[in-house]
Amino acid sequence: MESTRKQIVLGILAHVDSGKTTLSEAMLYRAGVTRRLGRVDHKDAFLDTDALEKARGITIFSKQALLTAGDTDITLLDTPGHVDFSTETERTLQVLDYAVLVVSGTDGVQSHTETLWRLLRRYHVPTFVFVNKMDLPGMKRQELLAQLNRRLGEGFVDFGATQADRDEALALCDENLMDRMLDAGQLQDADLIPAIARRHVFPCWFGAALKLEGVDALLDGLDRYTRPAPALEAFGAKVFKVSQDEQGARLTWLRVTGGELKVKAQLTGEADGEPWAEKANQLRLYSGAKYTLTEAIGPGQVCAVTGLTKARPGEGLGAERDSDLPVLEPVLSYQVLLPEGADVHAALGKLHRLEEEEPQLHVVWNETLGEIHVQLMGEIQLEVLRSLLAERFGLEVEFGPG
Repeated sequence: MESTRKQIVLGILAHVDSGKTTLSEAMLYRAGVTRRLGRVDHKDAFLDTDALEKARGITIFSKQALLTAGDTDITLLDTPGHVDFSTETERTLQVLDYAVLVVSGTDGVQSHTETLWRLLRRYHVPTFVFVNKMDLPGMKRQELLAQLNRRLGEGFVDFGATQADRDEALALCDENLMDRMLDAGQLQDADLIPAIARRHVFPCWFGAALKLEGVDALLDGLDRYTRPAPALEAFGAKVFKVSQDEQGARLTWLRVTGGELKVKAQLTGEADGEPWAEKANQLRLYSGAKYTLTEAIGPGQVCAVTGLTKARPGEGLGAERDSDLPVLEPVLSYQVLLPEGADVHAALGKLHRLEEEEPQLHVVWNETLGEIHVQLMGEIQLEVLRSLLAERFGLEVEFGPG
């Protein structure tokens, strides 16, 4: 039987240290997914499953969790907040229905918040805002709201205000809402849903994720003010990342946009100008580090597929078109210095494998000099690359000056 539940894919975005993972953990806890509240500083966050993330206390790889708010099934995609990993964030944006932007109440809008906002605008992602750390000394609610409307553009409305104040602010964001207000004197959820989906209104909640303040109100808002994406009849899916599981199997992450993907289905595409056809062996629904296997997934769902070796992030399968090239491009270039006697071509092969998983890593082979160069976003990414090569392939490398 058809599920009557609404399915949405939701991304959480933020400037590093705004409390994005803390908010994700609080949402999972309040939605009953976890029995206790994981914390980044205790290294037991549900979504920061990778050893490197636990060590640094930052999210490096986008992850997913499944939770329910009221009548809405949410696939939550936690994205890296650190600017070094923003290409991963950008790929994830292309499969989102909605986003939650986390802003720190103590810092307000920061420059990376503006970069993320430009990307959300470019990909037309309707956005909810959670202003975190309101329990700490900092700007007042009114000042923060004014700053959002000044720095990011209009439409930010405090959904924790009284209904009369909220509706009055909403009427100024959208002509339809103004007409409804003049006719009816107040606004219903049904009036707000299209205005939010069109990015005319950005609902804001103020709270403190670590103390679970404002988290229930946000979950309730996500249930009340979202609508599922229109789905095509024909099968379509968008690949947004490639990773590997503990056993080293390649995982191709995709979101179904239309029709249905059944286990063992034959998928086709094109890689480097060559057509490919491969079977979707397993469809895994991940939540944190654990997954369940499923027979089929439908529109608005995300899964990791095993058995595909050729699909690339940004590729459209079936009726779905390929994504445009990311706006953010790597800016730094370093030479890879291999240990004495290491096989350059074997090392190059290993780097190419990591390049498939890290869209923001470009590996360049200079034939004449016999040198490998990597282009990437920044210092932290360089350290992560070094640890990944050591951990996965036992290859200890250094990097020449950038």
